[in-house]
Amino acid sequence: MRSAFQLNSRLATLAVRNARRARQTAAMAFTTNEHDPTAASASALASTGVDQHSLPEPSPLYAGTGLDVWTMMNQAAAEVGAVNLGQGFMSFPPQAFIRRAAQEALEENAHNQYAPPRGRPALLEQIAARFSPTLGRRLDVASEISVHAGANEALLSVFTAFLTHGQAHEVILMEPAFDQYAPNIAMAGGKPIYVPLRLQADARKVVSSDDWKIDMAELEAAVSPKTRILVLNTPHNPVGKVFTRDELTQIGAIAERHNLLVLADEVYEHLTYAREHVSIASLPRMWERTVTVGSAGKLLGVTGWRVGWAIGPRALIQPTLAAHTRIVFTANTPLQEGVASAMRQAATNGFYDAQRQEYQRRRNRLIEIFDDAGLPYVVPDGAYYLLVNASAVRLPQDYPFPDAIASRGPNFRLAYFFIREFGVSGIPPAEFYCEPHRHLAGDYVRFAFCKTDEGLDAAAVALQKLKRHLQSE
Repeated sequence: MRSAFQLNSRLATLAVRNARRARQTAAMAFTTNEHDPTAASASALASTGVDQHSLPEPSPLYAGTGLDVWTMMNQAAAEVGAVNLGQGFMSFPPQAFIRRAAQEALEENAHNQYAPPRGRPALLEQIAARFSPTLGRRLDVASEISVHAGANEALLSVFTAFLTHGQAHEVILMEPAFDQYAPNIAMAGGKPIYVPLRLQADARKVVSSDDWKIDMAELEAAVSPKTRILVLNTPHNPVGKVFTRDELTQIGAIAERHNLLVLADEVYEHLTYAREHVSIASLPRMWERTVTVGSAGKLLGVTGWRVGWAIGPRALIQPTLAAHTRIVFTANTPLQEGVASAMRQAATNGFYDAQRQEYQRRRNRLIEIFDDAGLPYVVPDGAYYLLVNASAVRLPQDYPFPDAIASRGPNFRLAYFFIREFGVSGIPPAEFYCEPHRHLAGDYVRFAFCKTDEGLDAAAVALQKLKRHLQSE
């Protein structure tokens, strides 16, 4: 009979072998059928003996969907061990008082059961306390706030509440636009209409995020009798633009003239750098037609907690809450309580100011890195992304790009090249444009600076290789 030591050694050997095979399979997936969900589903069905042709057809909205940009770039980065400056999650832990707030919430039995669909009273009170001054009014926790399973679900709830399937309702998006907006609109039965921000400066030089402008005449011309919602993202992802009071006033006037609902995505409201953030709902006559969306994930650096909120008048929040109740019913209870406790403490312990200063320091560090590398960029006034213009990077014409990358266009190829050759991952902003406007992404790559000092230092070292690929003007 084998000894326990022999048996454990055998099991350990099998585990190492299986792990190696799993890594090989994962690496192969990028260039095989993982970028084709239809093929992957067919393969899975075939392995069970089910004839896929006998099953109902999936919705056209999802049947042909390729691998999302986040998975695609994260997967490519993992294959070569690249420094991940792509997806906007924090690579450093939340502050101790924030973690402790969640841990303590789990100890209370009542916090482990369903929360009211509108949200836990403690969190509603903290949201009201933080945003009443910003909006210039005392928020009613019983009718003007709803808590959601992340800001994205809050956005989907608004679209679901105010768009009707079969009515061809339209929603105006300012590009580059966060890639969740358009699918959410389609799920709710609406149609996105795109109006791009345009750079009013030389992209080959360092420019300000304020140099990206919306043409107000073009914006108004996009409104039709079917338009119901205008989405406004400030501070803006990925540009970092903080819309000025004058710009917001002009946008609000267009919304008023055409009786539009404004959906204000303000998840980065606390991260601005020497620039005033103004909520459009605080402007005259705009409260009545605006839903403002926020995020605990961005506010506290806990993107995995998936707690967000919507704020607005009763007439807009009540249908939003009704949609939320049918989408997820309620957001998770213990983390609502954890967010409430953390917000209560953050209001008096200096957290928000310290956090802003830390992000500004990280922003400046990443700017220094690309100054040294010799590439220009867009200086962001808000959020935590840096758009870098890599038009000077020379890509070999015969470079072996995977089909999944090559088929997505030059901006994807550029981002992939950064990963494979320089060991630093970013996101191609072409993903934030509709097909006719993808060329406006130009040679930009988006990098996130919500990362540790060690991660940014590693990126600085890795990007030294970039200099060999720069073409002289």
